[in-house]
Amino acid sequence: MRFRLLVSEAWRSLGANLSTTFAATMTVLVGMFLLGLFIALGTWTLSWSDHVKRQLMVKVYFESDVTRAQETAVARLLQANPKVKSFAFVPKSEALDRMERRLPELTRNLTSNPLPDSFEVQPKKGEDVEAVYASLATPMPAGVYKVSDGKRISKRILQVAHVIEAVFTVATLVLLVSATLLIANTIRLSIFSRRREIEVMKLVGATNWFVRGPFMVEGLLTGIAGSLLAVMFLLLGKEVALPSILRGSLTGDADVQALPFTITALILVAFGLLLGAIGSALTMRRFLRV
Repeated sequence: MRFRLLVSEAWRSLGANLSTTFAATMTVLVGMFLLGLFIALGTWTLSWSDHVKRQLMVKVYFESDVTRAQETAVARLLQANPKVKSFAFVPKSEALDRMERRLPELTRNLTSNPLPDSFEVQPKKGEDVEAVYASLATPMPAGVYKVSDGKRISKRILQVAHVIEAVFTVATLVLLVSATLLIANTIRLSIFSRRREIEVMKLVGATNWFVRGPFMVEGLLTGIAGSLLAVMFLLLGKEVALPSILRGSLTGDADVQALPFTITALILVAFGLLLGAIGSALTMRRFLRV
C-alpha cells in the first residue's frame, strides 16, 4: 500500500513537470544509447584486436643457398625460446603454391621459383612479437637473410581501436553527466513546486523517508524509462541496420564478437536505475532540507 502511494505520487509529480521530465528522459535515452554502442563497439574492438594478435607471427626467410644444418640451427634456436608458441617450416615450393592461389597474376609467367624457404613463428602472446623478432634479428643467424614481423600493423590497429574507445568513452561520460544533472533538475523543480505540501507533511509527523520516497521513485522511473527506450532502439538497430553493415565492411571471423545483447541490455537498465538514484540523491541532499 505504501509503495503504491509512493509510485502514484511520483507519477503525479512527473506529469506536473512534463517538459523537464521529457528532456531528462531523452537525455538518459541518448546517454544509454551511446553507452550501448560503446559497449558493443568497445567489446568488438577488443575481440578484434585479440584476434589480430593471435594472427601475428614472425617470419624467418633463408638465403637461397642455405644448408639443412643452418635451418636446423634456427629451429633449435626457436625451440629454446620460451616466448615462442609454435613454428612451422615452409619450403619454397609450398610458398610458391600459396602465392599462386592468392596472386595468380604475379606467378603466371615465372620460369623458376624465386621464393625462399622460411619459418613461420607464432609467439605465445601478440605482445611477444617484438621480443621474438629481436632474438632472431640481432644478430641474424647464419643462412638467414631477412626476419619480418607484423609489429607495425599491430600498433596501427591497436591505436585505431584505442582512439575509437577514447572518443566513445568521453562522449558517453559527458552524456551520462548531463542525464544525471537533468534528472536532478527535474526532482528539484518537483520539490520546489511542492514545498508547502512537504512542510505540511512534516508538521503532521511524516518521516524523512516518507517525504523522500516519491522523489526517489521519480528519479528511478525517469532513469529506467530512458534506458528501456535506448534498449528498444539498439535492438531495432541490431535487427535492421547491423546485418547490412556486417555484410559490407566488418570481418566475418567467428571468434570476433561483441558482448551478447542480453548482457548489454541488462547493463543499460542497471545504469539507468543508477542514474536515476544518483540524480535523486544529489538533489535531495542539496535542496530537500527535511
